[in-house]
Amino acid sequence: MTAHQAISRPVFPAESLNAMEQLYPREAGLLRHRLPDHPLLSLVALADLGERLPAAQVEYNPGDLPVGIQPEDVPSNGLSIGETIRTIDTNRSWAVLKNIESEPAYRDLLLGLLAELKSVVEPRTGAMLTPQGFIFISSPGSITPYHFDPEHNILLQLKGRKVMNVWPAGDERFAHRIEHERYHTGGHRNLPWEDGFEGGQQRVPLGPGDAVLMPVMAPHFVANGDAPSISLSITWRSEWSYRESEAHAANAALRRMGLDPAMPPRWPAHARAKTIGWRIARKLRLVH
Repeated sequence: MTAHQAISRPVFPAESLNAMEQLYPREAGLLRHRLPDHPLLSLVALADLGERLPAAQVEYNPGDLPVGIQPEDVPSNGLSIGETIRTIDTNRSWAVLKNIESEPAYRDLLLGLLAELKSVVEPRTGAMLTPQGFIFISSPGSITPYHFDPEHNILLQLKGRKVMNVWPAGDERFAHRIEHERYHTGGHRNLPWEDGFEGGQQRVPLGPGDAVLMPVMAPHFVANGDAPSISLSITWRSEWSYRESEAHAANAALRRMGLDPAMPPRWPAHARAKTIGWRIARKLRLVH
């Protein structure tokens, strides 16, 4: 069965597109979806997919982690990716399959879903660049640590329940500009956590049929409910998101020179001079 055969009507109803028009690209918020039980998204299919994907496209570890943890401190769960997914109900783990668009059937599914969003997205942030898909499989009670991501993102909850805890994007109280610079020059997505951050977030509970729109670089962590969870994350980049990334990388270069550059502006402003300078410097191989 192909992705198109499994989906017979739009996955995002009109009310979700209307809600997205009010939120995108600045704010997180709850949407609804109608993605049916899909043969590509069963535990059996996902375990098989995990075993086919290159190691760089698979990440999995124990799910009983603190909200804030350094990536080098995350232990192994002692299982293979296939074993992790097949026994997710009991092994207290968390797994993500990355860049599922490398598999043709999953790419068709991803592109079909993104096509439904173009009428909202493109008038606001332009062409939907670099489409990518990620699938998260989590044991009951597992935690995805505090982190941020560079893509525009909608996460569709398929099985189980979880709570997305989202802090405002671009607010240095929750992710200092130095953390952005570190990430955009090759650092890990995980962020330092402080207990004082609690209370500053938007809590978005998700069950099957729910989805959450996530702004670019919004700090967040995820707490899974009392049953195994499967979620599909559909993402894209925009010229603006790439410019923001380049501005942070340029700031990192300036900081290495002893300066203390300001946080780049967020949407709709562009740090144009900085990003053009960064692109020229990279072309001339003046920075790495």
